[in-house]
Amino acid sequence: CYARHWLRHSKLLKTRWVMFLNTLTPKFYVALTGTSSLISGLILIFEWWYFRKYGTSFIEQVSVSHLRPLLGGVDNSSPTNSNSSNGDADSNRQSVSECKVWRNPLNLFRGAEYNRYTWVTGREPLTYYDMNLSAQDHQTFFTCDSDHLRPADAIMQKAWRERNPQARISAAHEALELEDCATAYILLAEEEATTIVEAEKLFKQAVKAGEGCYRRSQQLQHHGAQYESDIRRDTNVLVYIKRRLAMCSRKLGRTREAVKMMRDLMKEFPLLSMFNIHENLLESLLELQNYADVQAVLAKYDDISLPKSATICYTAALLKARAVSDKFSPEAASRRGLSTAEMNAVEAIHRAVEFNPHVPKYLLEMKSLILPPEHILKRGDSEAIAYAFFHLQHWKRVEGALNLLHCTWEGTFRMIPYPLEKGHLFYPYPICTETADRELLPTVFHEVSVYPKKELPFFILFTAGLCSFTAMLALLTHQFPELMGVFAKAVSLLHRSHTLSSCLCKSNPQ
Repeated sequence: CYARHWLRHSKLLKTRWVMFLNTLTPKFYVALTGTSSLISGLILIFEWWYFRKYGTSFIEQVSVSHLRPLLGGVDNSSPTNSNSSNGDADSNRQSVSECKVWRNPLNLFRGAEYNRYTWVTGREPLTYYDMNLSAQDHQTFFTCDSDHLRPADAIMQKAWRERNPQARISAAHEALELEDCATAYILLAEEEATTIVEAEKLFKQAVKAGEGCYRRSQQLQHHGAQYESDIRRDTNVLVYIKRRLAMCSRKLGRTREAVKMMRDLMKEFPLLSMFNIHENLLESLLELQNYADVQAVLAKYDDISLPKSATICYTAALLKARAVSDKFSPEAASRRGLSTAEMNAVEAIHRAVEFNPHVPKYLLEMKSLILPPEHILKRGDSEAIAYAFFHLQHWKRVEGALNLLHCTWEGTFRMIPYPLEKGHLFYPYPICTETADRELLPTVFHEVSVYPKKELPFFILFTAGLCSFTAMLALLTHQFPELMGVFAKAVSLLHRSHTLSSCLCKSNPQ
């Protein structure tokens, strides 16, 4: 009886449906598909405008914020502390007219390290632009107007301008024949020494010569402008030598000795921040796993008034990740939500990634490392290479730190409204970084990283597809109204027959 009732009812519905379809004209189908295309097009335009302004899909945001809680979902995304971040963002936000290139605090030795790479691979790890910047640095730090009064310094002034490495080395030897010249020892230690041990011996000789010049300049410091220039030059030379000596100790495994040398140097010359000795100190302390001292150094240098670096931001993230990474699980975090410590670690990772978005791919070994250049561009690919080259081992040493980074670093790009135009915690990302990095890095065997492009949300792609599909239907209906009418009727009848067969199966399972 139930089946006969459904058959009778379905025949009646079918008759009425056929009568309704027969009364429709082709103009109705054109109007229907045209209206659908217009509505989907308007939605697409609105979605695109909203994405360009706020960096997220309106439909996706409404679904996550309003519909998901009603359906029982939990939003585990870490909230941003707007009160604290707005003040930092306002104070940091500034227009960047050009990309400033910085001396790499952890740059390698040309003779003992860069040249070895060339001997083995036949490739030049340094670009001409990078080496030219180093030559300019040497002339700025190691020369002064009174060099012509001392024959050895006059020779070295010409040596720093030489492009040919052998000519520079020959000039340094010529200067040493005249007197103990600290800058001549520097050049030989950097370019002629083929091992770190040889470089260390030359730097120890340079310290003796440099300290003698520094003491003589101190005695005549306030006797005129010429002597002021001398004391500046001699101070730069002495600080450079002691810093490189500390780096030799670090490379030879005497890390505690290197830390002591760096601390003494920072106490003796606290105003010479141009050398960024604290970044060398941070790396050495991480090697010793002395995380309390690392935190103390960060507390001093991770200040809003001081320029940031990848070393500062990512070391801070590593310390906060270390507190939770060994027990962190994405599945558990999605079920229970993030704890306070986990949220702090995720926010620190987001802060670091926003400052330099290229670092995670090197730390996660998604991209091959190369030898770091002698100069870096902050927030650029060159800085990311320099940081990961020396700090990857420290991230690997902390259990679970790379796993936490892998799970959270891409979420940074969803937090920033629109990275190329706005900043969240820092000033907007400079557009000129890619051009400068191409000058600093050997692009022959290295592909320069660019700022990750924000992908279009699913709903914008879906709306675009829907708009295109309905527009195509409207065009076909306008060109072939009768054929599309027959097709629509066939689809409707097929749907009704499928519904009827489903009802019959439910009424009579056998």
